[in-house]
Amino acid sequence: MAWPIDKSKVDRVRALMKEQDLSALVVRAPDNVVYLTNYWCMKGYDAVVFPREGDPTLIVLEPQLADAQRNSWTQDLRLFKGYDERDPRPPQYRALDLALNVLKERGLTDKVAVELNMGTQSADRMVGEPTTPTQFFFDAFRKISGQVVDATPLLTEARAIKTAQETERMRLANELAALAMDYTREHMKAGMKESEVGGMFEGFVHGVGVGYKGKVEMARAFTLVWSGKGIATFTATGDRPIQKNEPTLFEIWVCADGYWTDLTKNACPGELTAEYHKLLDLLLKVFREAVDYSREGAGFPDLDRLVRARIAEGGYPGQPSHPICHGVGARAHEPPYAHQAGTGVMKKGMVLAIEPGIYWPGGGGLRLEDNFLIAEHGNEKLCTDPDDFRLARAS
Repeated sequence: MAWPIDKSKVDRVRALMKEQDLSALVVRAPDNVVYLTNYWCMKGYDAVVFPREGDPTLIVLEPQLADAQRNSWTQDLRLFKGYDERDPRPPQYRALDLALNVLKERGLTDKVAVELNMGTQSADRMVGEPTTPTQFFFDAFRKISGQVVDATPLLTEARAIKTAQETERMRLANELAALAMDYTREHMKAGMKESEVGGMFEGFVHGVGVGYKGKVEMARAFTLVWSGKGIATFTATGDRPIQKNEPTLFEIWVCADGYWTDLTKNACPGELTAEYHKLLDLLLKVFREAVDYSREGAGFPDLDRLVRARIAEGGYPGQPSHPICHGVGARAHEPPYAHQAGTGVMKKGMVLAIEPGIYWPGGGGLRLEDNFLIAEHGNEKLCTDPDDFRLARAS
């Protein structure tokens, strides 16, 4: 979906490039391509040459030309074929050739930054088929450049602070998640399969989200759904039945044109058992203290210590087994991360997922997770769905 060029974002990236004396960035990770050009590629073959001065060059798989023309912030588009009868190599080699040629044509070979470390795998528009570069890709830039450095630290620093446009796009993803959660709570019933309910949520986001408010071109959702004793971490959705009087947990990723939300929401057909009321009250208390702590200047290691200490005081030492805070943006999980071996403080404009959880031996438990925009004085919750899901059920 076409958006006006995000000048504040582009200016921030170029200021960092000037500090590091970079001639150009060359990025292939789909999240970095969408970040720099607003073009979310279908495959992972496309690339962008982003110079410190002048227009970027977007290197586009030929069938995606109309998408690129409609959405990209640059008019300099170079096309490569998915299949070329004159060239038996895979298509990503043709994209690489174009990137190298652009650097040489424009005299951008003094100091080039490419992604030498992506941390986690990024998703293209197909999502289920990530494409990663080989050593040949990296070596090719070293052959033509005076110096090749890692672009990841610069992009990580730039992406950690969201612009007004990025925040608006993440609000759209959060709105779709809340609408889908309302719909799913209304239609799910005890006895349905976890997978059936997950499909209900995902289908709603895709059906309603494409074209949403005239601002979303492609919307997708991905869920892990666990009910009752099936609630755990790092397990797949199964064919277990939705339980009555016990929570069903939804681990949710909603993506709107390359911008994500990462949420955990819960629903309960019937009345929660007494033990779950008690667990939810404890977790809400921990969650609210973590949210109150999260403001400009707050330390990430201290947030991790705070959450784990409060959970331990509630009788669950060593919980949870997963991180309790991370960044969200053009990936569902991106820096910064809160952990006690790390450093860093929260800054105005960051969007963070805060997610304390408690899991019982043998199955069952709860997790709460929402996305928060860090402000000068506190933060703003981006999803309207209540974290105390008893309120949602009552309404």
